[in-house]
Amino acid sequence: MPRILRIMNRMAVGGPILNATYLTRYLAPEFETLLVVGEKEDHEKSADYLATQLNIEYTTIPAMGRSIKPFSDYQAYIKLKKLIKEFKPDIVHTHAAKPGALGRLAASSSNVPVILHTFHGHVFHSYFNSAKTRFFIRAERYLAKRSDAIIAISEQQKKELVEDFKIAPEEKFRIIPLGFDLDRFRTGQEEKRAIFRKEFQLDDDCIAIGIVGRLVPIKNHGLFLKALHYVLKKSNKKIRAFIIGDGESREELEQQAKALSIGFTTEKDQVHHQPLVFTSWRSDIDRINAGMDIICLTSFNEGTPVSLIEAQAANKPIVSTRVGGIADIVIEGVSAYLSDVNDTEGFSKDLLQLVEDDGLRARMSATSHLHVLTKFSYQRLVKDVSELYHELLNKKRS
Repeated sequence: MPRILRIMNRMAVGGPILNATYLTRYLAPEFETLLVVGEKEDHEKSADYLATQLNIEYTTIPAMGRSIKPFSDYQAYIKLKKLIKEFKPDIVHTHAAKPGALGRLAASSSNVPVILHTFHGHVFHSYFNSAKTRFFIRAERYLAKRSDAIIAISEQQKKELVEDFKIAPEEKFRIIPLGFDLDRFRTGQEEKRAIFRKEFQLDDDCIAIGIVGRLVPIKNHGLFLKALHYVLKKSNKKIRAFIIGDGESREELEQQAKALSIGFTTEKDQVHHQPLVFTSWRSDIDRINAGMDIICLTSFNEGTPVSLIEAQAANKPIVSTRVGGIADIVIEGVSAYLSDVNDTEGFSKDLLQLVEDDGLRARMSATSHLHVLTKFSYQRLVKDVSELYHELLNKKRS
């Protein structure tokens, strides 16, 4: 049985950890996997519940944090080398930037037969200044030479990595979209919708608008607030907006809402009579999506946003910025309206149109699930990755 050492940055809620845990669970017994993660940051929601649900164990390396800290990073590197020596993996598969760097360096110096990396997103624009960005690009080019293959999670992401940033030649890349358990977004929809809307005192004719994700600068929630302000001024409909998630930008976003005169409540309130609710972290995203009428995303940069895949599985129309791999996971004009990241007016008008036109929302909701259920199922993900593992192992043996 081939052994996989899977290295992930942290056990925190988000698409990458879903990908890593599903692969760890469902590639067994064909492959034996040891999952290794770094330590999550204080503002992040723990994903330990996923490990419990999937009945998997994992090893934590606290020194493998998100930020660059040479002493801690070296400690993590030494720990990874020790794990490789003890576990003797046939494949080291790294996910995301920091584990990708430390894991591939450790695997290369330990002569692991196959080294594989997955880009879940990238930090080559909208994250750092130009000098730091150039450093990360050069580092990834170096690491790519020590990789047997690199997984991009969308066609657009592969194009950026190959053509725009020249990380590695095209033949080194494989496109394997993420995979999720989407069945829960299809079952019990009416019951889940009723429970959610009762919790937040939503009338049947109230339009619920949600945005799901970490509250960090790259997610650009300020655009969501500006669009909400525009819609509240222009529409006579009953509207309730929800910011689902938490993070370092929470206080700043609350101040922006106040500056725009948008009243809001929080997860600490029992009565929700204002147009905006900050819910903080929630694990019942299937229930939340059932209760929503529109799902938004406003990011400056994205790989394959889980929230939009889950929204389509729940048959919810989308208003989003056109960045990263988003155009690969929605059908523009059919399941989603997309606008350029700097087009505040266009985004706001798209949101207003969906709020005002009940028939349009219904039409966009009718078939959204058909686009994602097969393409982004975890069963397809496991099959694709298994085939790639065998391909790479066979190539090494021959």
